[in-house]
Order: sequence, then structure tokens, then C-alpha cells
Amino acid sequence: MIHVAPRTAVARHVGARLCALALATLASCRNGDVPKAATSDVGGTMIIVQPAEPSTLFPPKASQVAEFAVIHSLFDKLADIGPDLSVIGDKGYRPRLATSWQWSSDSLSISFALDPKAHWHDGQPLRADDVKYTFAVYTADSVGSGYKSSLGNIDSVTVRDSLTAVFWFKRRLPHQFFDATYHMYVLPSHLLASIPMSQLGDDPFGRQPVGTGRFRFAKWDAGARIEILADTTNARGRAKLDRVVWTLVHDYGAATIKLFAGEADFYEAIRPDNLPQVARAPALRLESAPALQYGFLDFNLHARGSKSTPHPIFGDVRVRRALAMAVDRPRLVRSVLDSLGSVALAYAPRALIPDTTSLVQLPYNVAAARALLDSAGWTLAPGDSVRTHDGVRLAFEIMAPSSSLTRTRYAALLQEQLRPLGVGISVRILEGAAMGGRVLSHNFDSFLHSWDMTPGRLGMAETWTSAGHDNLGGYASAAFDAKLDSAYTTFDAANSARVWSHVFQQLIDDQPGLLLYEPHTPVAMHRRIRNPPLRANGWYMDLADWSVDPTQRIERDRIGLGSPR
Repeated sequence: MIHVAPRTAVARHVGARLCALALATLASCRNGDVPKAATSDVGGTMIIVQPAEPSTLFPPKASQVAEFAVIHSLFDKLADIGPDLSVIGDKGYRPRLATSWQWSSDSLSISFALDPKAHWHDGQPLRADDVKYTFAVYTADSVGSGYKSSLGNIDSVTVRDSLTAVFWFKRRLPHQFFDATYHMYVLPSHLLASIPMSQLGDDPFGRQPVGTGRFRFAKWDAGARIEILADTTNARGRAKLDRVVWTLVHDYGAATIKLFAGEADFYEAIRPDNLPQVARAPALRLESAPALQYGFLDFNLHARGSKSTPHPIFGDVRVRRALAMAVDRPRLVRSVLDSLGSVALAYAPRALIPDTTSLVQLPYNVAAARALLDSAGWTLAPGDSVRTHDGVRLAFEIMAPSSSLTRTRYAALLQEQLRPLGVGISVRILEGAAMGGRVLSHNFDSFLHSWDMTPGRLGMAETWTSAGHDNLGGYASAAFDAKLDSAYTTFDAANSARVWSHVFQQLIDDQPGLLLYEPHTPVAMHRRIRNPPLRANGWYMDLADWSVDPTQRIERDRIGLGSPR
């Protein structure tokens, strides 16, 4: 058959009402208060202020939002996942470099017909050899792409002819099409094939990329700016904006100042305590960007530095459950995130939970938590403030990254809420690299973690199964592994929802981490900017369709495709 196209702490004085008012008021501007364009909406400049600089623009080595926001505009995939983020079959996927595709009768191969008009930004035509080469790069050990594990069910990619690439699979699975299209941006073999794969990550291509996207790379001034321009001869049509510029500012405060001073048009990392100021700014508006993210306290289930000895505290599921029952999670969300967060319901964001109503949550019940600790042998001696068990104190450390006000505030509040239970908590705030080093060496008790997930929940195999590469806390459950495997192999949508409920319930029952929150991410942008609905898998997904209202253009919108003054 052929298928064709188709973060942050909030000061209490801000208050939920102001935050909600800001979002609601500015959403109404989005819906109808902005004047409609009287002429062509092609043209204009958008400046994005960004507090983090990409490390590379070489797609297989990218790992940060700051990198993907640029990469997604410069490179293309064979097809783009639909807005509902379904990964079962190919329903809803939109053609990109492939104009159509055909499954084999046994569903173990998919043939992608490439757009004969697609070309690289240096003028060379796109060919099936590029697709074959891309798969080889993403799966090469010497490249070390973080996406290799997600491509394990693809046996090989072959070239039927210059415009047909064929993906061959090891097993028939519901997410085969997702595997073939979601993780890989197609690379130019004519520019890269002569470079040893072990050197690709350090090649100048990573700072001067050549892609097939509706934007082409213009320049990267280290520490200052990255600029892309509309590709006026693109097979899918030129981008509506002339230019997009990322202004790199390594300080949240300075980035916010640039936004309010009119030197930037978009800021993804706006902090909740700035929302009332955005609401009062005549030139700005807010949108709530959905996010595939959740935050939790990750427990180390093994003793520090060990991968086999149980942790003296967290090795007992009764202790983990008692801690969860003693934390008033709705109160913490209100205290830290105000109206810009929700209590996490499972080890995935709501957008990726097929049936939230079927999940049985641990109740907030401090008395029951005390009783559970008593029954597990953790007792509180007269005059002592911390429980003990066989000479071990119920005391542990929570690490949080200094870059996240949300997580540093959560650390302090968890310390406060668990103290009456007889739990001693010390808080250590670390710079990201230092915290990451301790986590990877298993030298920690617990740390406040935030996971960004991909559609299909496929990353859960890496984060929670016994053999998962990103299973940082050492959670191991044969029952969970079996249930997750069943979820990944169920084709029927209704049955899939039921099986996934069992997967999430197993994690809730085992409590490998203390679920805390889902962020509601506000982004601030200039009122003259028009955009499609923001997508949960990246606000930048449809950046080539963003535009500037011709009736509200300012000086920088009139530069065209030339260099800014």
C-alpha cells in the first residue's frame, strides 16, 4: 500500500492569578486581536535570544534543544510525525524528503520514494545514497551518536535506484515507520563520505552545515550569534521568514533584558516571575508551549559507587513508597510553579499517557507513611530527629543543578516536608557538569531530574529497563521489562492503551523515583510574529511557516536576505 502526505520557581507575590491572566489575555491576542496581514506574509527577521550555545550542528551528535532548534530548520527527515505524535504505523505522517512510501507484503521493509526536486543547499541533488549513508553514520560505533540504540530494529538501508531508499527491519513492530523517520536527519554523502567516521563529530561541517531544509546556514559567530536564511529554491517552498537569528547570551537576566528592550523577538526560557512584565509589555505576547517533559527525584537504588549492592535506604521499596506518601505534591507544584505546572501522574508527561484515569496513585498520607517506615524497621528514638535502622540513619543527600531554579526550590521544599517524618536531608547545589559526573559514577543518593521524552515512549527502554543505558538509578524489574516489551509490540490502539497502563502502574508501585511535576512552558514573542500551533515535540517544528505580519514590520524586517546592519 502506498501512503502519501498525509522551569523555574515562581515568587509567591506573582500569584497564580497574574500568571493565568497573562496567558489568557495574550492568548486572546493570538486568536484575533492581531491585525490580519494585508499583503504577502513572506519576509521579515526573527531574533531568538538564547542563553545556551549549541555544541554542534552535526545532527547525529546533537543532544540539546538549542541545537535541534537550528538543525531542524537546516536539515530534513524522510517524513514528519503528525501532530498527535502517534507512532503506530504511518498514520498522520507528512512527507518531507520522501514524497511517498510503500510497505512490503510482510511489513519487513519500507520503500521511500524521494522528491526528485529536492537538493542540498550547495546545489547537488538529493539521492538515495544519502539516505543509506545517513543510516551508516547514525549507527557507527566510531561516531557515537546517542540515537544508535533507537535504530536497533533497522537491519539495513539499501538503494533500489537513485531516488528510492529501502529500509529493512529485523522484526515487525508498531513503531517501524517512526524508527525509520523520526531520529535521523538525512546527511550529504557527497560532502562527508570521504571523512573518516571517527572524525565526523569534529569536522568543520558541524559549524558550517549544508542541509536540504527550507532554511540554509548563513553564519555562526562563536559566543554571539547563529544566522540562517530562507532557501529560496527549496523543493517544498521557501521559508516565509527571510532570516532567523539566534542571539547567544549566557545569562538569563541579560537575555530577558534583550527581550524587553526590543532586541529580540522570541524567548523560550522566560521565567514565571517575568510573566506579569510580559503581559504589560505592549509589543509582547505569551503562548503556552506544550512539552514532553516531567520532573522527579531520582533515587539511587544501589549503594554509592556500586552497581550491585542495594542502597541502605532506597534499596527498600517500602521506604521509597513511604517518602512518596509523605510529600504533598500538589502543594509543591503550587509553591514552585504556581499555575505553570501540574502534578506528574506517571513516568511520562500526560501527552504520552494513553489513559491517565486507570492509574492508581499513592495517596498523600503522612500517618500511613510513618506506619510504613515503622513496619520496615526505621524507628525514631526518643529525643532524636532522624530515624535509624540497624545503625543506619534515614538521612540522604539531594543534588540539584544550579541552572534550574525549579529544581533547587524543590530540593529545599522536599527537605522541609520530609523532616517531620524523621528524614534527614542535605541539599547540594552543583553546576551541571559536576552533578552529571557524580551521577554517571553512581556517587549519589538522589538527584532532581527532568526527562524530555520522545513520542511513542520508546526512550523508556533506555531509562527504566534493567539494561537501559540511561537507567541512572539502577532500577531493575523483570516484571516491568516484560510489560514494556509487550507495550512496544502491541499494534491495536485500544489494547496498546491498556498495556501501557500496566507499564506505568508497575513504575508507580515500585517508585524508582519520586514523581513531582510537569512544567507548562511559557514562551514570549513579539506580537508581530505569527506562528502555527506550537508542537509538544519542539516549538521549532514548523519554524519555516512562521511569519511576520506585514502591517507591523519594523526596521530589521526590511533587511531582506542580506546581512543585518
